[in-house]
Amino acid sequence: MPTFTTPAVLLRRVEYGDFDLILTLFTEATGKISVIAKHAKKSKKRFAGVLELFTILNITCQTPRRSGLPVLQEAQLEEPFAAIRENMLHTAYASYWAELVATWAEEAQQLDRLYRLLVFMLAGLDRHQMDPALLNLIFQMRFLDIAGLCPNLNYCCVCKTGLDNLAHHVSGFDLPRGGLRCHCCGEDDETHVCLSRGTIKQLQWLAEGDLNRVGRLRFSSQGMNEAQRFLETFVPYHLGKEPRSLKVLRQIRPVMNVPAPAVAEGR
Repeated sequence: MPTFTTPAVLLRRVEYGDFDLILTLFTEATGKISVIAKHAKKSKKRFAGVLELFTILNITCQTPRRSGLPVLQEAQLEEPFAAIRENMLHTAYASYWAELVATWAEEAQQLDRLYRLLVFMLAGLDRHQMDPALLNLIFQMRFLDIAGLCPNLNYCCVCKTGLDNLAHHVSGFDLPRGGLRCHCCGEDDETHVCLSRGTIKQLQWLAEGDLNRVGRLRFSSQGMNEAQRFLETFVPYHLGKEPRSLKVLRQIRPVMNVPAPAVAEGR
């Protein structure tokens, strides 16, 4: 039976029967794949300490001749990212990113930009290179761009007036249309989300700026709250579901003494 070898990020693992694990992995060359790790729950030699969430592995799998999942034969640890799993808040952020990728990506669809983004973000989270809340904003903005769901932050989606020409400093956001709505055009969206001009420009920079430099950006506490509230409303709305991991993240923030953005409520 044919085999293949590839680097992969472990996104999810699910117990299957008494002995096996079903793994969801994300690769640069072939995107999301699902494989079965036989006897992974019981064996102390084959995969001991290797199949941890968010790790980068070099995997070798055997493809079945007929139907069924590829079978994991070997898994070598390339990047453990152990510090992520030692911190509850960092684990919550990484879980959210992993769920976004696993939910949106289709099986065997090459998404090399998304793979590189995820690896970059996990490395930053593991090494404490940036504020995790800022990393979360960066990931969400760039994920939305890759997914073709990027919000329109350049002009009013109704009258087309450019951001710099809007009369008011604060704009509403029309979730169904996916764009800003100026005060002159009213606010008939059922979910009230507002963004100041400064926060909008910072979000634009996160989406378009040099990935190695965006970490230098500094949000005010108000700006961070606005940006978090906006993205954590926009992303579930346009994905069509609220990720479980986002609910967990919202629960963990107060425990870790991190201010949580107010969740948008129906008007």
